[in-house]
Amino acid sequence: MSAMTGWWSRRSIAGKVELYTRWTFHTFVPLEVAAFGAVPLGRGDDSPLGSAGAAGICLWVLVHAVLCAALASRSLDHTSGTRPRPVRLAAALAVVTAAANLVIIVLWTTGALPDASVNGAVVVGTTIFSVGSLSLCIEGVRRLACTAGAAALVTALPVVLLGHGLAEGTATAVAVFVGGSAIASACGFSSWLLGVVHELERSRDLKARLAVAEERLRFGRDLHDVMGRNLAVIALKSELAVQLTRRGRPEGVDQMVEVQRIARESQREVREVVRGYREADLRVELEGARGVLDAAGIHCAVDAPAAETVALPAAVQSALGWVVRETTTNVLRHGDARHCAITLRAEAGEAVLTVENDGADIRSGAPGRTGSGLAGLRERLGAVDGALEAGPVAPHSFRVTARVPLPTAVPTPRTAPAGPAEPTDPATPKHPADATGPADPDHPVAPTRPDRTSHPVTPSHQTTPATPTRPTEPTDPTEEEVTVA
Repeated sequence: MSAMTGWWSRRSIAGKVELYTRWTFHTFVPLEVAAFGAVPLGRGDDSPLGSAGAAGICLWVLVHAVLCAALASRSLDHTSGTRPRPVRLAAALAVVTAAANLVIIVLWTTGALPDASVNGAVVVGTTIFSVGSLSLCIEGVRRLACTAGAAALVTALPVVLLGHGLAEGTATAVAVFVGGSAIASACGFSSWLLGVVHELERSRDLKARLAVAEERLRFGRDLHDVMGRNLAVIALKSELAVQLTRRGRPEGVDQMVEVQRIARESQREVREVVRGYREADLRVELEGARGVLDAAGIHCAVDAPAAETVALPAAVQSALGWVVRETTTNVLRHGDARHCAITLRAEAGEAVLTVENDGADIRSGAPGRTGSGLAGLRERLGAVDGALEAGPVAPHSFRVTARVPLPTAVPTPRTAPAGPAEPTDPATPKHPADATGPADPDHPVAPTRPDRTSHPVTPSHQTTPATPTRPTEPTDPTEEEVTVA
């Protein structure tokens, strides 16, 4: 049963509405043929044309129903935005219908088709179905009303002019106008509803792209805030150092040390900005996935014991967090899921993350739909020696599995007690400057520059300290880690 309904469940909401609307209009073909085409064949016809006339009417109704279905299909393509408006096909249907009705009325008047009820039903029925198909490529309520009125006038006028009487012509006009208005309203509303659904889908995609653009702007503003002031200070102090060095003054070294400190500080701040932009916290992503899917009406079950019991490295958490974020986006955009299960376990020295949903869109794993997203995940997992598997596992299920090996040196329990701290020797100096012994009176060391070398610096050759410290501020232990793993 699931294999039979998979073609329906894999479609998006807009795809379902379009398929339902399209096949509703396709059912008009057998309905029109059964209502008007088969009637002449089942009734006794003693006209000179005999059964040939009845067969001709049945053939005309069949051709007319096919033309209406073709126009409806092209009009729905225009509503979906895949084809231009079928103006020529609509004009051809209107002209052919008017000409065929005129022929039937003439044959009816000459006595070749003496059954008035059948002839009137065929003329009125084909005209009403033509108005319904034409309404799909016409926008505006007034235009729809004008279309029904024009069809009623064009159909009733030959009836009156060929001598069938004003009463017969009025009945024909009223029947065409009422029936045409009803079917035009239904068809026009269906076309409008389909257009609204497609517009909502395009708006959702646009909203996602705007969110990405807004995040890029935020990242650009953060970089500007971090680097703008620091680069201005670096340029100013570098220019001052050049001027001091040209004059042979030793303060130029102090300015270059400050430039080096600001450059290292800028490097650290930029890394913090990039980390906040590129890294994804696994726990935050799991909770965010649960909240987003629940808000979208998709029941999300999260079973992640490894996130609590295993000390996952930061790089592994970031990679798995991106997997959760990307798969959640795919579930929302490319499927119609009702349930989604996210599991994270540690098995055989590796972390295994599985995301499975029951509203699989098989095309979502194909190149051109979400191939770029899966390729990006594989690149992130490849940086931590991980692997990604994605594909359908059942007619209604799509599973993404990410495997990342865990380093053996990392302790698995988070609550493992820390080892004893190394004893400190009171005699051991806490700063390199304390181990240099008494200062040399010939080469005094400035008290505010403990990292200054004891050799004089000439203007022609300057040596920059390897790891300068702040001259006037105490060293902050949190700022010593400036190297990114």
